Amino acid sequence: MTHDFTEMARRLIHKAADSSFYNPETKRLLDRAQALPAEERRALAEAFADRYRSGIEVEPVRSKLLTLTALVGHGLDGLPLAEERTAQLDRLSRTHSVWGGDRHEALCQAEVAAGRTLSAAVVATLRRTALIADRDGDLVAFAGQFTDPVLNVGEEWAEKAMEDERWRKLLAHAVTAKSAKPSAAWEKGARALVDGLGAGAVHGAVLDWLVLVGRPRTFELRRKTYEPDVNASFDPYNANALRGLAWLLPLLPPHPDTARALGVLVETSLRKAAGLGPRNPKVANAAVNSLTRLDGEAALAELARLGTRVTYKGTLKLIDAALEARGAALGLSREEIEELAVPAHGLTEVGKAGFRLGEATALLEVRGNKAVLAWSNATGKQVKAAPAAVRRDHAEELKELKGLVKDIDKSLSAQAERLDRQFLARRTWAYGQWRARYLDHPLVGTLARRLIWTVDGTAACFADGELRTLTGAPVTGGTTVELWHPVATVPAEVIAWREWLERHTVTQPFKQAHREVYLLTDAERRTRTYSNRFAAHILRQHQFNSLAAVRGWHNKLRLCVDDSAPPATRELPQWGLRAEYWIEGEGQEYGLDTTDAGTYLRLRTDQVRFYPIDAPQNRASTYGGGYAMWPEAGRGRRVDPLPLKRIPALVLSEVLRDVDLFVGVASVGNDPTWSDGGPQGRFRDYWTSYGFGDLNQSAETRRALLERLVPRLAIADRCTVEGRFLHVRGELHTYKIHLGSGNILMTPNDQYLCIVPGASTAPGTGYLPFEGDRTLAVILSKAMLLATDTEITDPTILSQLRR
Repeated sequence: MTHDFTEMARRLIHKAADSSFYNPETKRLLDRAQALPAEERRALAEAFADRYRSGIEVEPVRSKLLTLTALVGHGLDGLPLAEERTAQLDRLSRTHSVWGGDRHEALCQAEVAAGRTLSAAVVATLRRTALIADRDGDLVAFAGQFTDPVLNVGEEWAEKAMEDERWRKLLAHAVTAKSAKPSAAWEKGARALVDGLGAGAVHGAVLDWLVLVGRPRTFELRRKTYEPDVNASFDPYNANALRGLAWLLPLLPPHPDTARALGVLVETSLRKAAGLGPRNPKVANAAVNSLTRLDGEAALAELARLGTRVTYKGTLKLIDAALEARGAALGLSREEIEELAVPAHGLTEVGKAGFRLGEATALLEVRGNKAVLAWSNATGKQVKAAPAAVRRDHAEELKELKGLVKDIDKSLSAQAERLDRQFLARRTWAYGQWRARYLDHPLVGTLARRLIWTVDGTAACFADGELRTLTGAPVTGGTTVELWHPVATVPAEVIAWREWLERHTVTQPFKQAHREVYLLTDAERRTRTYSNRFAAHILRQHQFNSLAAVRGWHNKLRLCVDDSAPPATRELPQWGLRAEYWIEGEGQEYGLDTTDAGTYLRLRTDQVRFYPIDAPQNRASTYGGGYAMWPEAGRGRRVDPLPLKRIPALVLSEVLRDVDLFVGVASVGNDPTWSDGGPQGRFRDYWTSYGFGDLNQSAETRRALLERLVPRLAIADRCTVEGRFLHVRGELHTYKIHLGSGNILMTPNDQYLCIVPGASTAPGTGYLPFEGDRTLAVILSKAMLLATDTEITDPTILSQLRR
């Protein structure tokens, strides 16, 4: 090999090792090498192969040598390192994508040129890489040559769809869905394919595939450092096919399952993956667009349900626009559309429906926030499950019934959240309209009949078949109905309603009679324009962000970068107000205080303020520091915060209740495993003060309730409520459970006891006056456990009890 030839090889190895193949100097050298005559290129490829075999180099230089061998030897027969190249491609097949600058497609081209077929997993990696390789048209063109398999392997739904060859053309057409909405040409092609396959068969197949979307991958991909959770995300190539399948459904004949399947696809697509956020908003948006094109009550109901569940801004905007458009077309408000869209789900009276399947009878009944099926056989005897004859002869009807149960559960949750938001909506209803849409509605009635309403100013709740006042007098008519709130009621009446609910064993779907009321304090009168009531807390950012979105707040995740962000805000258009909760990222150490993507793990909280809704936005550095209002040029001026005494009592109470909820749920002080103070022990003082300190308003409400509940418990003789704690006397120790955090201290020296609650806590306490207070359930569950501490078998707990 000549000196010039050797020097070219040396410089190529050096430049490729130090930079990417996109580097201008590397590219210039490579172009020169690829322009050499075939024999010289073969010699150069052999030189790279010898260097690879020598073992002198380490990764990633060895991988670069393998690629150089393929690049320089492009088009030549019998390239060296064939086995090593195949092994490298096998490793790459277990990655989500590769960096285009490493030119791994050259290895694929060499394999194809050698007459070998690329594995389906390698093709999948190549396709995913092509979707992000915007700088390399050659790579995109090469990846586009592969039409087999029609979808990427690795996802259960895709592999199921590819099992039957008759769906190949349909799936190939679905993969071309790359725009926001289908074009006329795309739909024309889709209709032609459906006509050839049969609309019924297509509908059944598509729904069967969509059920599998989001399931664990059939083989895991290796996650690189700082890479999002690629195993929890959608394959981006297959995601285009999912968009196409969503577009396909409105072109098929109407079917009751279509709207349900699209709604599930929206929620599955928006489920979050670590380091990524929502799995694939584009798929969710495609499903929403398809729902807007479906006629009938089911699609409208699904849109209304999603409007209460979805928090991702882009998709929520589409849902809101669709509901507004439906309302405008019918001359109705958004709120009225949401009310009219609630389906009965087969219920024929409030909370009940009967179904005859052969000789068996199924009673579908709403109990609390869940739907249940109760079965009777041919003799009328109740049985635990569907009789064998039903499972054998009425499989489809049984499947539909189980689907109804799931739909009712989803709708109950969504409607409870919608009703909880009505306190600030300033809604009133005509009495007859309210009875039809709420009290007597087969589904919503199961919630509305457990709430207190005011009819022409008189508070009433449903009992013994009638709407009744505190004294039991029936309310049979009226003019105007509103949702009752305790802030405008004297304490004696609030207590009376709590006792009324207990006498009638009414469990409210959310706190109403026991709802916390936040009145202006002396400290807030002194600060005038802001509340420090919930300042200086440490919150888990992602948990706070999710909860804020559910409660109707807008928030931007704080990243440890040079950027700015507004505070968490809630707009209240009915009141002309905007509430702000000032927050900042906590800590500055990348990887300790942030995720791999640089998002802060924790926030530090500050003031709550109110502004006119059209006031310019405050902003602060994401690194921390004070907020300031900087109006855009020519668009207004700085606006002072409003005095808290001017904020309506209902608004102040509900906004502060939201903020109390954020702290109560997202504070690191609630975490029983943080007794060491978290990273470097920095938060030990905060954890102790929050976990065992003064009670906030929600904990005070919990305390008042426990004082009434404890005497009814099976362990009442072992429990007392004293100050901030529920005291529980066990056989080994006496325990103090904090009523705010649920954290535990035990005798003789207030030693901390760590008990991590399970995902589903079942305290078995009998009647509770409201749903939704998980901390209350955790406290009661711990009390039940510790009252019989000699029966505890969990080794983690036992090791602490015996210290």
